[in-house]
Amino acid sequence: MKTSPPPVPRHARAMLALGLAAVFCLAPVLSTTASAQPRPRAAQEDEDAPRSEPVARPAPARESHPDRPKPEEKLSVTHHTARIGGVEVRYTATAGTLLLKEEDGTPKASIFFVAYTKDGVSDLGHRPLTFAFNGGPGSSSIWLHLGAFGPRRVLLDEEGMALPPPYQLVDNDASLLDVTDLLFIDPVSTGFSRAVPGGDPKPYHGVTGDVESVGEVIRLYTGRFGRWASPKFLAGESYGTTRAAALSRYLQERDGMYLNGIVLLSTILNFETARFDVGNDLPYPLFLPTYTATAWYHKRLPADLQGDLKTALAEAERFAAGEYTLALMKGSRLSPEERRDVAAKLSRLTGLSPQYLESANLRPVIFAFDKELLRDRRQTVGRLDSRFVGADREAAGERPDFDPSYAAIQGPFTAMFNAYAKDALGWTSDLPYETLTDRVNPWSFKEWGNRYLNVAEDLRRAMAQNPALKVFVANGYYDLATPYFATRYTFDHLGFEASYAERVTLRYYEAGHMMYIRHAELTKLKADVAAFLKAAGGG
Repeated sequence: MKTSPPPVPRHARAMLALGLAAVFCLAPVLSTTASAQPRPRAAQEDEDAPRSEPVARPAPARESHPDRPKPEEKLSVTHHTARIGGVEVRYTATAGTLLLKEEDGTPKASIFFVAYTKDGVSDLGHRPLTFAFNGGPGSSSIWLHLGAFGPRRVLLDEEGMALPPPYQLVDNDASLLDVTDLLFIDPVSTGFSRAVPGGDPKPYHGVTGDVESVGEVIRLYTGRFGRWASPKFLAGESYGTTRAAALSRYLQERDGMYLNGIVLLSTILNFETARFDVGNDLPYPLFLPTYTATAWYHKRLPADLQGDLKTALAEAERFAAGEYTLALMKGSRLSPEERRDVAAKLSRLTGLSPQYLESANLRPVIFAFDKELLRDRRQTVGRLDSRFVGADREAAGERPDFDPSYAAIQGPFTAMFNAYAKDALGWTSDLPYETLTDRVNPWSFKEWGNRYLNVAEDLRRAMAQNPALKVFVANGYYDLATPYFATRYTFDHLGFEASYAERVTLRYYEAGHMMYIRHAELTKLKADVAAFLKAAGGG
């Protein structure tokens, strides 16, 4: 499918003209803090100005190691054809790096990206461009790239389970490339992206530094490839939705870049909804419907609930938002009779025994649920996708040894990206491709102190300032990392203007965190997102 790079396309010539040369991209972190606030340009430019939060900028690299090669930018341009939606689509792939620099030109970090642009487009001002990334923190963009939106995808079975090696890539019939150009971004320390040799990556390993650096990549690409007039979208998954929400405000207020829309997959904007802290009862009712979905899938519900998933979920949602929430609010004022009654109803909806639930003080935490549901089978359930099961060395214990849903996809995706980058994109690097790395830990939330991070307010502010901004939210019923009911709660509390709800589209899928690995849900997701892009001015 790869061909030799003939004439460099229009969008790449601009970057090459700037002197580009050779050289040099999910375990969500739940923590406390509040809304990410973009800083004015002046505060970023004045290194001596006092500030209450650190600038996402390492100290300039010094020439103390003259033997080290200076970082440079590189592009590899190739041309391809894929069948998308049954139609042959010709496109150009550009794998490359962008250097983040101080204003004096001192390099700070090298960011790896892969861009896909449809060939034969004469008016880029009407061709949408979508900036896509995953989360972690510490995840590359590999999952959305080779699983959901890119023109090639990792071949899995129909349910999303891994096939035996050797693994394969196939044309992605559900790619978004027929309706939007795509730019996949790997933040610093993920994929092939790194701080420059001798530079400090830590300023990028936190909420503010991450938003500023990814925002700078978006600004640079948009300017160099002549896409300021294009309809623009963000697409983020998991912590990538946190980044996207904060970016929506940051890009508007920092760079004057107004977006047409944002696509959020497996959303976490308000971290209070998913933090199982002592004294925070909010996650328990918000996780309950996903516990119910998981128990339904593994046939652990009573017969009257086992027949239909939607019926079971409706009962779980009513109980979670009503009686269960009120019972948790009572705390120690809950009578023994009320406690037994709540435990029995929880047992009906979770597949866990009343005795276990009473011993857990009516508050089963996520990892305990993953371990307890199938303990009698000596199995655990997945966190990213609770349809998956694993086996620990011991059935005892309070949490699984590993997440079987991540273990099932890590190998196929990592192997196929490394092969694809070299063989199809013409990209070579001796760096390890960091699919999901712990290099970014500990992730910094310190700018906001002892508060839960809640970038829903950044999104609300962006929507208030940009009335055209629309949001699409994809939710997996079997996602125990970012439960759908928690996401619904967040958007129910986004603001008090009716127009907010009218501009938000929520859709649900019978799979997990990466709902697109199940082929039927991938097809449905493509149709839903394509319709959203068109409605938001992208086609």
